[in-house]
Amino acid sequence: VQLQASGGGLVQAGDSLRLSCAASGRTFTNWEMGWFRRAPGKEREFVAAISWSDTNYADSVAGRFTISRDNAKNTVYLQMNSLKPEDTAIYYCAGSPVRTPYASSPRGYPYWGQGTLVTVSS
Repeated sequence: VQLQASGGGLVQAGDSLRLSCAASGRTFTNWEMGWFRRAPGKEREFVAAISWSDTNYADSVAGRFTISRDNAKNTVYLQMNSLKPEDTAIYYCAGSPVRTPYASSPRGYPYWGQGTLVTVSS
């Protein structure tokens, strides 16, 4: 299984950006998928997760970010609106083939993409 994250870039505060995570190697219809990020000098933190039935967000992005999936394309998206400089980080997508009780923790995901850099200037 490979996860390929893309869509990062340099934007200004208030702008929007959409990240994509394409999965290959297996059909991931029932997978739990998550987005995490690591800001400079900080630990990796949870951003959002989506199962086949629901979504979950970190408080810091709730109301601004939306996670979605297109099972036909084996792709998960992270729509990021009203971006702030503190959203600057490398964003990683992650996947679990089974429903995990650790959806907001890196320990819940055995598969990881390579990361895509998002830089938000003030």
